[in-house]
Amino acid sequence: MEADWVIDLGPEGGGDGGRVVAAGPPERVVAAGTHTGAALAPVLAR
Repeated sequence: MEADWVIDLGPEGGGDGGRVVAAGPPERVVAAGTHTGAALAPVLAR
């Protein structure tokens, strides 16, 4: 599975979520240092 663009909502769940904290190519989301970026980093490193 591949994605050209990722929209990361957060920064947390529930009342602390729902805002765009990062958007762009997966590499940009990784560089943003978000929870999603941390999960994507090892996938991109493959």
